[in-house]
Amino acid sequence: MRRAQPFETSDGVTLNVDMAGEGASVIFQHGLCGDAAQTDEVFPLDAGFCRVTIEARGHGHSQAGNLERLSIATFCNDIAAYIEKNLTPPIVIGGISMGAAIALRLAVKRPDLVKALIIARPAWLTAPAPENMAPNAEVGRLLKTLPPDEAKTTFLAGPVGVRLAAEAPDNLVSLAGFFSRAPLDVTAELLTRISNDGPDVTDEEVSNLTVPTLVIGHDRDSIHPFAYARALAERIAGARFVQIASKTESRAQYVADFRLAMGHFLKEL
Repeated sequence: MRRAQPFETSDGVTLNVDMAGEGASVIFQHGLCGDAAQTDEVFPLDAGFCRVTIEARGHGHSQAGNLERLSIATFCNDIAAYIEKNLTPPIVIGGISMGAAIALRLAVKRPDLVKALIIARPAWLTAPAPENMAPNAEVGRLLKTLPPDEAKTTFLAGPVGVRLAAEAPDNLVSLAGFFSRAPLDVTAELLTRISNDGPDVTDEEVSNLTVPTLVIGHDRDSIHPFAYARALAERIAGARFVQIASKTESRAQYVADFRLAMGHFLKEL
């Protein structure tokens, strides 16, 4: 059963912490403009762990606070503060997309907090503003300059929308949903700021990671390139790489594969 509790950051922003399951805690973070429903869907509760998702500022039921502070670094600092106050580190830390970038940064910057790492569908390697995040940034730009309906129509008819409709329809569905995600000003800021951000780690720091690591990827995903998952798995010594079904092929199979991959990894720790 899912349950929630508030967590107040040092600058007075109240975040929602969503939990499910019993056992040792696993911090498992959602993607950009996502929420705990995304992590809850794929987490293997039968593995004997408690999923803890700290909904990032401006996401889910968490407050946004100062929009100028929305960044991957801020989200990481919030998680580190939560762990230090409420849990006994080191613990397993992972995430999907933006959540994967957050987990990677935590593993590099705060190794004292992390005993194992799960990187699922990464949208970043180490550099900021990767080209694959440009569609998200474009949605943010349009939301800042046009009324929502006009912004959506412009995006879907434009070259990025047409390309994604053919190459990665699941990505397009997610992006189209952002045009009605409230509040629109927060959504626009998140999409522009985070798309131009990055984990702020170096290739060398990633290569020096020694914690047990699982990397999950799938194809037919332009926002989360399969090559990124492969590259991170090759860069982190001893990392386990698992390819799962894409949501474009079968959402049910995607969820089943995701849970199986995570479940095997967690049970072996």
